[in-house]
Amino acid sequence: MTDRSVLRALREDDLPFLERLSTDPEALGPFEWPGFTDVQARRRRWEEDGYLGPHSGMIAVTDEDDAAVGIVSWKSEGRGTPVGVTYEIGIAIVPEHRGRGLGTLAQRQLIDYLFDHTTANRIEATTNGENHAEQRSLEKAGFTREGLLRGRSFIGGRYHDTVYYGLLRSDARPR
Repeated sequence: MTDRSVLRALREDDLPFLERLSTDPEALGPFEWPGFTDVQARRRRWEEDGYLGPHSGMIAVTDEDDAAVGIVSWKSEGRGTPVGVTYEIGIAIVPEHRGRGLGTLAQRQLIDYLFDHTTANRIEATTNGENHAEQRSLEKAGFTREGLLRGRSFIGGRYHDTVYYGLLRSDARPR
């Protein structure tokens, strides 16, 4: 994987891809599939603000042909701190594009984007305790594993542990 830019704003022609994430259990995989969701919700959000709101956003992760093959998202909810100090990020890459370093590169670029264009001091990420590939990806992107919440999520008919990661603006980041 090269260090080419893999992130771009979502476009209207990406909406069928976003709909796939709401209708195809295989697209998000066993660690993220929440069940079927409102397919039109993604279109409504895109029409509202193109997924680039003041406190949350989502952009496309692209392949060599600039086609959307995943998404990265961020949100700032405050949780005891002023909005904009802490962002939680997430990622989804469709199965046919996993395992090539694209997720790690996308997360690194999103981290750079948030630290360059927001007042973020802290970026957080969570992942399923069994999602070892995502845990490696977060660590390669510079995150520190900070904790484990037992039985925090319910996916696929059972409870799962959630692993918490954090990255501060002042932390060294791999290049």
